Amino acid sequence: MTIHQFLLILRARKRLILGSLLVTMLLALGWSVVQQKTYTATASVLLNYKGVDPLTGLTMPGQLMPGYMATQMDIIGSKNVALRVVDALRLASSPAVVSQFQEATEGKGTVRDWLADLLLKKLQIMPSRESSVVEISFDGADPLFAAAVANAFAGEYQKATVQLKTEPAKNASTYFNEQTRQLRDNVEAAQARLSKYQQEKGIVSLDSNRVDVELSRLNDLSGQLVVAQAAAIEADSRERAAGSAINSPDVANNALIQNLRVTLSGADAKLAEAASRYGRNHPQYRSISAEVAKLRSELNAAVGTVTRSVGANAGVLRQRETALRAELAAQKTRLLELNRTRDELGVMLKDLDSAQRAYDSASQRFSQTRIEAQSEQSDISVLNPATAPLEPSGPRIMLNTLVSILLGTILGVGLALLFELLNRPVRSSADVDEMLGIPVLGAIAWSAPPRQRSRVRRLMSPRRLLRLH
Repeated sequence: MTIHQFLLILRARKRLILGSLLVTMLLALGWSVVQQKTYTATASVLLNYKGVDPLTGLTMPGQLMPGYMATQMDIIGSKNVALRVVDALRLASSPAVVSQFQEATEGKGTVRDWLADLLLKKLQIMPSRESSVVEISFDGADPLFAAAVANAFAGEYQKATVQLKTEPAKNASTYFNEQTRQLRDNVEAAQARLSKYQQEKGIVSLDSNRVDVELSRLNDLSGQLVVAQAAAIEADSRERAAGSAINSPDVANNALIQNLRVTLSGADAKLAEAASRYGRNHPQYRSISAEVAKLRSELNAAVGTVTRSVGANAGVLRQRETALRAELAAQKTRLLELNRTRDELGVMLKDLDSAQRAYDSASQRFSQTRIEAQSEQSDISVLNPATAPLEPSGPRIMLNTLVSILLGTILGVGLALLFELLNRPVRSSADVDEMLGIPVLGAIAWSAPPRQRSRVRRLMSPRRLLRLH
């Protein structure tokens, strides 16, 4: 179909098109007049969410959270908030509302759910572009009721956000309370094991001074043992040398023995002189001989005393060496046992320290979450409360009229094309060629009665259209 044919169809079916347009406009105007007036009340809320996680304590701005604004809109339009509004306005307690509920649902369901669904159908939630402000609008026949419902939705949404924020904090607080109690039991058990081990091992202090003292004592014993070993070796050598009085330095260096030897030498000289002068039976000789024997006996006794003294000293030094060796071995055993004890004690101290750190961390998080659970502060603020509108928001007569003109025009054109397809007449030479397949040799022009025509009618005249063709 060409534009020329379409214009011819519109010219031929203009009455149908105008009739459809008129009927549509009349219906729209009648519907707008009959329709009950509605009032729209709008409340604005400001979202200032910081995004604090009650478990980790991390803070993230709400604008950085994907879907944050959509989530808040879903919360506002949720059934939970609508039920809160119904309870706050006490709508379910009205006898008239109950009777309407019985007529509408025949007693199925509850009045609260029915009212909540009705409120949500008339609720509109519009977020502002590039801001954290959300507008909550409600349509109603009564301007005061519409404003009350819009403010109720804003207030209950604010309370719902507080509840949604505090409930996870309360759950986290309960969890941390249980964990804190368990960790405190672990700390007490670790402390009890440590105290029992200290009592069993006799550990008074937890510092490392005792190990240093014992190690110093071990070093001292080692030095004393070396000195004792050297002294014992020297004493053994002197004891063996004391077995022969001639080679014994102890015997030779003894003052008593030296005096006795000098005296004995003098007595021997006197005895030799007496022997040359006197006979053996001479009293002088016998007196000197008895003195020599006495001095020799005293010398032998002194040598024996020195020899026994050297042997006793060697024995004492050997005993000292043996005692030091045993004491050194005991000190080594004590030090090794002390090191083992300190290692086991260190493990227990680490367990206690780890349990204490875990308990302190859990206790700190428990205190924080408990404070968050008790906080009733909301991140939502009512920016502009709703007021009763003075002018109705609907029905919009001008908008409905414009829409009816558009729809009536489309309907009229559609009906014209439909009737044209059902009964296709010949309106131009192109129709003859298209419908009958007969070539057009010419067209006879006719003259219209002389009258004034408008510019549009002159353009739509058949002669004009044929010339255009």
